[in-house]
Amino acid sequence: MQEEFKGQGHMLHLKLPTDPRWVDMVANNNIEDILVDHAYCEQKAASASMSLIVNYPELDELVDTLTPIVAEEWEHFERVLQQLRKRGMSLGRMRKDDYVNGIIKFVKKGGSRTDQLVDKLLVSALIEARSCERFKLLWKGLDDEDLKAFYYELMVSEAGHYVTFIDLARKYQDRDKVDERWQEILKMEAELMKSLGVRADRMH
Repeated sequence: MQEEFKGQGHMLHLKLPTDPRWVDMVANNNIEDILVDHAYCEQKAASASMSLIVNYPELDELVDTLTPIVAEEWEHFERVLQQLRKRGMSLGRMRKDDYVNGIIKFVKKGGSRTDQLVDKLLVSALIEARSCERFKLLWKGLDDEDLKAFYYELMVSEAGHYVTFIDLARKYQDRDKVDERWQEILKMEAELMKSLGVRADRMH
């Protein structure tokens, strides 16, 4: 599995790699902030998949595919909470998520129900891809062996979720159209990343 992650962003197709200063800043000063932010990211990931199930209950394959992802994302939240507790840290309050709030704006407001579904799936894929990339940096860059192993495991999991969301989008719409839209979203995400700058107290 490690071979799959040698090329930074290659498998994930991200247009803008994370600034390498991010992981150094996290490792030196911001583990608590990152763990708290990560915990809430897992909550939001579970909620996003649950929302898709609630809004598209007639799509049996989508429901059956996303149901275990909801459970897995919530388990990840519990495991991040355990990492906080091990270190004598509290969950703390959720902070404004400029990254996810920006990404959500990519979803089409008009168009067909299918167009909106595909955009939501692609946005979920994008968040999973960026999370996977960040987890890789943490796995490679942290000195804490427990956290390194933890983030390697989650990196692999998020890569699987990313592929699942892309595959679902291609199931419900023509592949060429999905892939074209995916490239548009990737370009928008790169611009968003540039505007946010390096934020060592956020997972994204």
